[in-house]
Amino acid sequence: MDGFALKDGMKHAILIPAFALMAACATTPVYGPAKSASSEGYLSQQIEQGRHRVSYTDRDPVRARNLALLRAAEITLTEGKDWFEITNESVDSEGGGRSGGPSISVGGSAGSGGYSGVGVGIGIGFPLGSGSSGTTTQTLEIVTGAGAKPDKPEAYDARSVDINLRASAS
Repeated sequence: MDGFALKDGMKHAILIPAFALMAACATTPVYGPAKSASSEGYLSQQIEQGRHRVSYTDRDPVRARNLALLRAAEITLTEGKDWFEITNESVDSEGGGRSGGPSISVGGSAGSGGYSGVGVGIGIGFPLGSGSSGTTTQTLEIVTGAGAKPDKPEAYDARSVDINLRASAS
């Protein structure tokens, strides 16, 4: 008799949470450029010298905003500038809907030979990942600048943004 053998029920109790954790981890995209206009990641376009449009698409609206700010900081620093100011911004959400929560279902059937049945089920869903099946695109139009940052709430120090939001990119 092996002292370390697990009963089948215990194996399932360990494996199910492990698979759920792996699925949740697999749903978090890696920070980087979008493969297409509708996929997750960033897109950026220079409008004119020192003016850019930056967008980030993600399933989590907060992450989409943070990573759009991070991309704006990267562009600013690449230009050798110190700060950026958001001159216009928009948010576009697609899909979504409910993802998890209690639900009640009632079903019925009729078979041959006069047999019939009715069933009632109560269930609960567990959203994995960001909790939304849709995506959010955060778009920022920015102007970059050098020297002292303007004293406006729309102006950001690029180095501080890069340092503070880089961790949310992983």
